[in-house]
Amino acid sequence: MTEADYDNDSRHSAALKGDEVQQRRSSSPGASHDFSSEKDKSERQEEDGEAEELRRLLQPIVEELPETPPSAVQTNFTTYFAPDFMKPGHDQYVHRHANGLCVIGLAPSHVAFKEEGEITIDFNVGKFDRLGMKVTGKRKKNAQHFESNTALCKVCTGDSSFIVRCCVKGSLLEVNERLIKQPELLRQMPEREGYIAIIMPKPGDWIKAKASLVEEKEYKKLRS
Repeated sequence: MTEADYDNDSRHSAALKGDEVQQRRSSSPGASHDFSSEKDKSERQEEDGEAEELRRLLQPIVEELPETPPSAVQTNFTTYFAPDFMKPGHDQYVHRHANGLCVIGLAPSHVAFKEEGEITIDFNVGKFDRLGMKVTGKRKKNAQHFESNTALCKVCTGDSSFIVRCCVKGSLLEVNERLIKQPELLRQMPEREGYIAIIMPKPGDWIKAKASLVEEKEYKKLRS
């Protein structure tokens, strides 16, 4: 075989192989298309799953929603209780904000609410009238530092009177002056507009005070 014949045979073999490859490709024209379709289907399923998850988050199940929306107190505060604080039936609450502020008031089960007759409040207890304490500035200048058993005010109902105390050791920032002209707020909205005072405890004092308080679930068990 001459060199020319050998070159011709090589070119002929290469041509035949090229034809075979082309035939195989042409014999399965949907292979590439099928792969693309499967990929598109998988992407659509993933997108549908994400959309369904988004709908679930934005549209909660109605049956799982509470009958009434949470109040501002429930949303912004953690509530603790001091049952029988220093005397039987003298139940008080402490609404604690994330910034450390503590709102003090009478718990719904306080013995004062079981008394009949007009209800009044007197902040003139101890050595100073609590109404006369004016706190100013970011440093809370003039704030008085009280113990947990310090009297905040006196609540009177008919022939009975009850001392309301701080419950937590800290600085007295304000008392609820509205109760002087609107004492009925104590009965109508004791855990909101009818609060008694606002106190700012130091972190260490709060930890000690918290140990003597109970959470709402335990309080309800005690008073159920």
